[in-house]
Amino acid sequence: MANINVVNLTGAKVGEFELDEVFAGEVNEALLWEAVKHYRASLRQGTHATKNRKLVSGAGKKLWKQKGTGRARVGSIRTPLWRGGGTVHGPQPRSYEYAFPRKKLMGALRSAIASKIADGKFTVVENFDVSEGKTKLYRTALNKLEAKKTALLVETSQQLSEKLYLGSRNLQGVELVLSSEVHPYDLLKYEHAIFSKAAIEALQETLKKSVSKRKHAEKEAA
Repeated sequence: MANINVVNLTGAKVGEFELDEVFAGEVNEALLWEAVKHYRASLRQGTHATKNRKLVSGAGKKLWKQKGTGRARVGSIRTPLWRGGGTVHGPQPRSYEYAFPRKKLMGALRSAIASKIADGKFTVVENFDVSEGKTKLYRTALNKLEAKKTALLVETSQQLSEKLYLGSRNLQGVELVLSSEVHPYDLLKYEHAIFSKAAIEALQETLKKSVSKRKHAEKEAA
């Protein structure tokens, strides 16, 4: 796999980073779709509710006798057949979360990063250090890195600084996440992805460990 330039916050090249073969595969769009669907499903509140005949207001007394009136028989004013009655099989509060295999999640993350690299929207910076935790300083840095619209900043928990947190939190269209928490949805949501060198190193090691033993054996045999 080719190397990628490592730059500072002024956009000047300060080194290179060697990308592993894990990013060399094709982008799996179907897997990305599954990952996004799973992520968005977990965001749903699931608080929708309808009233069944047990919950709707109204007495449960039989309205008239069963026979002899010439009218249709009815047992309660809360019957679902009547206007204002209970709802049958209506939505009830529930969770929309479901299990998603970690190996598929890692595969989707690999595809998302590979897609950003192919589009030229992936940048590796040496670090996010600035003199002060000012929003203006980070806005200037992002402009020099050609991330003028929306951007995702990724840093490791070991190097996350207060200056970075304070300086980036008020930037419109910019989100800061940890390398251990970044999701394929985040990479697809924002136009530009900016990783610190430490963050991409940590994430690359995680993705390498998620590659199946069968694929390792196939590479060695080849």
